[in-house]
Amino acid sequence: MASKRNASVANYSAKKPRRSKDEALQNGLLSEETATPSKTSRPQRIRRTKNVVEDESPASDSSVEEIQPPEDADESQNESKEKISTASKSLRSQGTRMKEAVDEKIFASSKKLKNSPQKRTENLDNDGSEPRFLGEPIPEAEARQRWPERYQSKKSKIVYKSNSSTTDEDDGAIQARRHYTQAEIDGCNVFNLEDDAHVQAEEGKPCYICKIVEFFEAIDGETYYTAQWYYRLVDTVIQDSITSIEDRRVFFSEIKNDNPLDSLVEKIQIARISPNVDVGTKMASIPKCDYYCDMLYLLPYSTFVVAPENTRTGSESCSTISCQIDESNCACESFTMQSPKTEVAVLDLYAGCGAMSTGLCLGGNMAGLNMVTKWAVDINKYACDCLELNHPETKVRNESVDDYLCLLKEWEKLCASFSLISNSSTNEQYYDFLEDDGDNEANEGDSDDDEEGDEVFEVDCILGICYGDPNESQQSGLYFKIHWKGYGESEDTWEPISGLGNCSKHIKEFVVNGFKHKLLPLPGDVDVVCGGPPCQGISGFNRFRNKMNPLGDPKNKQLLVYMDVVEYLKPRFVLMENVVDLLKFSDGFLGRYALGRLVQMNYQVRMGMLAAGSFGLPQFRMRVFVWGACPSESLPQYPLPMHDVVYRGVIPHEFEINTVAYDEGHKVQLEKKLFLEDAISDLPAVNNDEERDQMPYRSVPKTDFQHFIRLGRKETLFSCSDMEASKRMVYDHRPLKLNDDDYARVCRIPKKKGANFRDLPGVIVRPDNKVEWDTTVEREMLPSGKPLVPDYAMTFVGGSSSKPFGRLWWDETVPTVVTRAQPHNQVILHPQQDRVLTVRENARLQGFPDYYRLSGPIKERYIQVGNAVAIPVARALGYALALACRGSTDDKPVFTLPAKFPNIDSISSSTSEDLNS
Repeated sequence: MASKRNASVANYSAKKPRRSKDEALQNGLLSEETATPSKTSRPQRIRRTKNVVEDESPASDSSVEEIQPPEDADESQNESKEKISTASKSLRSQGTRMKEAVDEKIFASSKKLKNSPQKRTENLDNDGSEPRFLGEPIPEAEARQRWPERYQSKKSKIVYKSNSSTTDEDDGAIQARRHYTQAEIDGCNVFNLEDDAHVQAEEGKPCYICKIVEFFEAIDGETYYTAQWYYRLVDTVIQDSITSIEDRRVFFSEIKNDNPLDSLVEKIQIARISPNVDVGTKMASIPKCDYYCDMLYLLPYSTFVVAPENTRTGSESCSTISCQIDESNCACESFTMQSPKTEVAVLDLYAGCGAMSTGLCLGGNMAGLNMVTKWAVDINKYACDCLELNHPETKVRNESVDDYLCLLKEWEKLCASFSLISNSSTNEQYYDFLEDDGDNEANEGDSDDDEEGDEVFEVDCILGICYGDPNESQQSGLYFKIHWKGYGESEDTWEPISGLGNCSKHIKEFVVNGFKHKLLPLPGDVDVVCGGPPCQGISGFNRFRNKMNPLGDPKNKQLLVYMDVVEYLKPRFVLMENVVDLLKFSDGFLGRYALGRLVQMNYQVRMGMLAAGSFGLPQFRMRVFVWGACPSESLPQYPLPMHDVVYRGVIPHEFEINTVAYDEGHKVQLEKKLFLEDAISDLPAVNNDEERDQMPYRSVPKTDFQHFIRLGRKETLFSCSDMEASKRMVYDHRPLKLNDDDYARVCRIPKKKGANFRDLPGVIVRPDNKVEWDTTVEREMLPSGKPLVPDYAMTFVGGSSSKPFGRLWWDETVPTVVTRAQPHNQVILHPQQDRVLTVRENARLQGFPDYYRLSGPIKERYIQVGNAVAIPVARALGYALALACRGSTDDKPVFTLPAKFPNIDSISSSTSEDLNS
């Protein structure tokens, strides 16, 4: 993908410039309300970005004119017409537009913020004390070595031209005469280097929080300190989406700037807390302090990460706590480093047909990690059938994730009841019910007290367990599936545990066997939880979206359920996927909430957007991916694009820098973009009424993509000849059968690039690209009596759309593979055959290997493919996850995949070399 990003966005080392326009760009992560104080919706809070981007010059510098934001700053966000261009050009221009708009807004507010650490003249009147430095200056040689940018010129400021074209303000480093280690404010407050302090904010606002990292006197005699800022939670990208988090928790940053010395208010105590504990233990271990800090907040990719050791050094002053809690005394079972496992266990929630976990495991295995999908859950029966067909090693459950979570909690209680686990916190409601096995079994089948004529049922064995209402009796609870002695399978029934008082022996056998074979995961069993919780409440097709309270919409409930499962199971890693609307709808509230919940649970997190086409598919398909990692693990990175891609759609304005892309100006040779012909041109021709589920290929693969997609489960690119591949069978290569009217219409669509219903007789395209009827032509009717050109095609999107009955072409890509194969409002016709794309052709566009088979009625198969995570994207993320599991990552948020990825032979070779080195 040739899309670019401003270089400073990804370059966020501790040696960041004091202040630049690029930092203003980084603050695009926060809302316009954040950038402009007068528009803030939280008058009692000031976003930390205000401090982050201020102070190009001292607060006394009044020579800079305030520039107002342009009225059209958000024009790109409001544009409704689809924009198509190459990503390398489009994303760069979008980033530039966003940078210019944000620069102006931040610059307009920065003048106010230069005075936000206000000079407290009232204090001077009270005691007459000017702020001053104490003690001898730092020796000049040492100062020049530590702060060389301060000693470049005799001018008051070294000027560096800004890259922004929207302001004439220049960035520069204030030049110093000398440096100090100590300062006094108000005649009594003494501050040392590395002290944490409150900084004066605007009137009525809470003080800012900083660490003092530099004291210096400028060559014009003004006194300054350099602040390295802490963020309150509401100052971060999470904003106020989470309300139950501890108010004293702050997040250290790598953002620094210069401020007048008299803006310091008081020293404060910030405890440095080890994050390698669970939340409860951590809260109990916090000493008396003003704030505590356990994570670093980095603007690129909205990252919250365990602070490196060099950022945890506190003040040398005894007045500021710099305590790191002893991890040996606070280690929690859920977040301690475990001995290496032979396999990494994955739980796939909202699994669909299993694409996400399939890709993760493929990528992980390519990096030498044995990653296995042990459990999967989905409410769609046919999707579960597909999972079981392709993943016999996976324990698949066809139920809602809500019920699954309840079942996991009940399962833990059952395991504790039979002393399989020790858990003092488990509710012991089953102990009395399940005890005295001998007495219960002795009475089992005793019919002396039964009324004459009553039939006695005896349990033969227990087959399954679930939580919910399997009998549709309006009574939810824990149920066991019973096979009755003397009866066939058709007589098996679901019975509530409350009715099985005489069956403790059978229940124990079932639970012990289930525990042994890990029928259900217990806390600590799961290494990776992945999934894409459906949030139908944010869909543009939902006319009744709740913008004011997205979490109050039942259609968005599954996001909460997903996080509740993570909180209960405490996996080492989390990967959540969702549509980009997660960041578009309601100012990205649900995306912020997802980050907030994970941070609240003590996970390191980052959020990025990846396009499927960047990893070798002929579709764009941008999706949001949120990584989470417990504090003892490395936070996985995002893989940088491998392929150029045709860009489509509009990325959320505020989250543009979360797009995974190369830095602006970074020269990289990407693989060529893929088109429809690269993916499906080798598949056999089929008709509209094709019903076979499998057929021979009849031809050899024609492209590298086709070579790779045809490989079997255990094959490499060089272990199978073209001839062998051509003799195999291709599955699910059948289309949705169109009705007679639609088929007749499709047959009339010309076989040429860009053809659609507008090429049919009786349609005129006006200069404004809208259609109208040609009154000089009699409207043509079909044999059924219905019109050849339906009214809905003429009126779709006000007559401006060319999608109805649109025909794809070989040198094109698709925006996104969808779940419905109807041609009424989308371009889905085959280039040269009179039909819609088949299930297999859609699966190819999603990167499914040809051996992967779908299940159920034809419409259900389209749904399985359309709802899936693109396999190449999941595979690249799985590779990244494997590197994190092995501790082979660095501190950067992105990394470059091996050349020609996923060339299995070369990947395996490089991985072996890494493991042997």
